[in-house]
Amino acid sequence: MTQTPATVFLIDVDNTLLDNDRVIADLHERLDQAFGAEIASRYWTGFEQLRDELGYVDYLGALQRFRAGASRGGMSDPRLLRMSEFLIDYPFADRLYPGALETLKHLRRHGPTVILSDGDVVFQPRKVQRSGLWEATEGQVLVYVHKEEMLDLVEQQHPARHYVMIDDKLRILSAMKTIWGPRLTTVFVRQGHYALDAGANAAYAPADITVERISDLINFDFPST
Repeated sequence: MTQTPATVFLIDVDNTLLDNDRVIADLHERLDQAFGAEIASRYWTGFEQLRDELGYVDYLGALQRFRAGASRGGMSDPRLLRMSEFLIDYPFADRLYPGALETLKHLRRHGPTVILSDGDVVFQPRKVQRSGLWEATEGQVLVYVHKEEMLDLVEQQHPARHYVMIDDKLRILSAMKTIWGPRLTTVFVRQGHYALDAGANAAYAPADITVERISDLINFDFPST
């Protein structure tokens, strides 16, 4: 019989292990170069609309919506097809934060380590694969919509006596703490625009542990399983 681990580490992707703000900035630049800022703004309008409708960011869906808003002639524009290539083949490994892979290696010495991310079922797994995070966690990857509402499934997939959740969003850490209580240690990584939004974060209690960058966790000695 397999023994239940003492601790399972759950770790977010965007702005936790990978600089997603930089990815979005690169996409902004590419769209502006290809279509001009005024036309490119239609992509971001659809992007925000889809986020509101779906509850997660859908880059490829926003591109489909962008194309749907073009004229019949515009739908034949090769720039649209090249934009999908830019997204699918984006060099995500180059956007990992310094020490991200070393941090995962360190955590795995103390217990099973699982990617727990929000996102769509195509682009987000692609991001995890191309960044090297899939291999670094031996394929232990969960991608949900509103992951903080899926903790029963997380527990079924990866049972443990205790969990550690590492994320750049204090809102998500707070929601998970409400559900799991003392079974969960929350780790807030102050990277990216969500983490640095002092006004939004003021609504939530501090995390159990706060670090300025993901690589700081290499120096933490978590109890081993």
